[in-house]
Amino acid sequence: MKFLRLTIVLGAMSLCMSAFAQDKDMTWYVKNAPFAMPQTVIPSFPSKTFNIVDYGGVNDGHSLNTQAFDKVITACSQAGGGRVIIPPGVWLTAPIQLKSNVDLHVMRGAIVLFTPDRNLFPMIKSGSGYMVQPPVYGANLENVAITGEGIFDGSGESWRPLKKSKATEAQWKQWNKTGVVSKDGSVWWPSKEAMNGEEYLKTLKGKKDATEADYLPAKDFLRPKLVVITGSKNVLIDGPTFKNSPNFVLNPQNCVNLTIRNIQVNNEWWAQNGDGIDISASKNVVIYKCTVNAGDDGICMKSSGGKNGEAQLQNVVIADCIVYHAHGGFVIGSNTDGGMKNVFVSNCNFIGTDIGIRVKSNAGRGGLVRDIYIDNIFMHDIQDEAILFDTYYDNVGAGQDKEKVKNVATDKVPEFCNFYISNVVCNKAETAFSITGLPEMPVHNLEFKNVVISAKDGFVSKDASNISLKNVKIITDANPVFKTVSSKNINVQ
Repeated sequence: MKFLRLTIVLGAMSLCMSAFAQDKDMTWYVKNAPFAMPQTVIPSFPSKTFNIVDYGGVNDGHSLNTQAFDKVITACSQAGGGRVIIPPGVWLTAPIQLKSNVDLHVMRGAIVLFTPDRNLFPMIKSGSGYMVQPPVYGANLENVAITGEGIFDGSGESWRPLKKSKATEAQWKQWNKTGVVSKDGSVWWPSKEAMNGEEYLKTLKGKKDATEADYLPAKDFLRPKLVVITGSKNVLIDGPTFKNSPNFVLNPQNCVNLTIRNIQVNNEWWAQNGDGIDISASKNVVIYKCTVNAGDDGICMKSSGGKNGEAQLQNVVIADCIVYHAHGGFVIGSNTDGGMKNVFVSNCNFIGTDIGIRVKSNAGRGGLVRDIYIDNIFMHDIQDEAILFDTYYDNVGAGQDKEKVKNVATDKVPEFCNFYISNVVCNKAETAFSITGLPEMPVHNLEFKNVVISAKDGFVSKDASNISLKNVKIITDANPVFKTVSSKNINVQ
């Protein structure tokens, strides 16, 4: 075994980490962020309670409770707000619409089970087109919460495609009793409409007056995300388990003052596009003490629609989280064209993820991502790269061939700079560091400090500049340890 020692003092590093290893609450992380992090506003609610049972709810797992959810949430909101109680039981329902000043409290023992009947999910307006209404949805709200220790089950198996390569023989046999299989036999789809939906949507491009009826043939393909709260202020998600989503699990969009804490996310590893927590273009965000299993990225930052050069995603603190299976533990991208800054990730574990720290984008959906601070990250059994920067990311969907997905865009070029990554330990990875920029925009100004990684391959870079490695140790048999192409100012101390 060859050791690359870069002036590291392991004793000092251990002392640093042991000093950090003290219980710290959410407030501590916010106050000690390496930028001026605003204190997020946690919504508060009147003490009034509204029980779904009093509004016709039945918890037998067979009675449809869509109207009962609507009635109790509406009554609570119209009364000035309060807590909606969902007691133990199995509450079958179609989509739930959230409202301002309502705390949807799902008690331990309660399962909110979304119907597998896709016909009961309406289409709603989304930008210039339409989308399927998410199982839990709220738009333009203020003071809203989802709390309790209950479970939300999205019945995702009724929506998602399944790649044969990801299925066991028993799964593939069971899935084939319904739905359809692609011509090449590689992907199962829940319906012909789902399988053909992507091609059908191409016929609507440029059609400015497309109606809901125009989008209906692609409805099964447009599978919804489990929880979407958009354009809202003072949002709290605290306690529940979210599982089996048709698409992403949690996807807050354009929110201000968002707190997600003490939740469990569980999508199967083979769940297509089954991201865990995806934050889109939001500000003043805290993600604290969450545990994620995902079929795609674990905890991910996204940003689109930038205006006047202002970063659309900023002031984010992520702490004390665990990500098990996922394509990445902490992830940025792929869409970063809205810009990002001021993100602090601290004291997290990534175990068995494909990639540990994953930063990705490509020309056509990239933007400026800067001032990212990642500290005290402890990883084990990472399948590919422990730390990855990739500006050639290809988003390949089910049934697509990666070789046919080409990056032809010349605008929205990603720029990754001013990353500060420190106090990282990774036991077992395929590659320690992989950094790939663009010739016209290298990945630049990265600082790695107090890092220990054991991996088959060491440090690989292309089109990168001004990379600082201080007290870094790569344990590897690779020779050479450093493989650089079109890279400059790689400073090893």
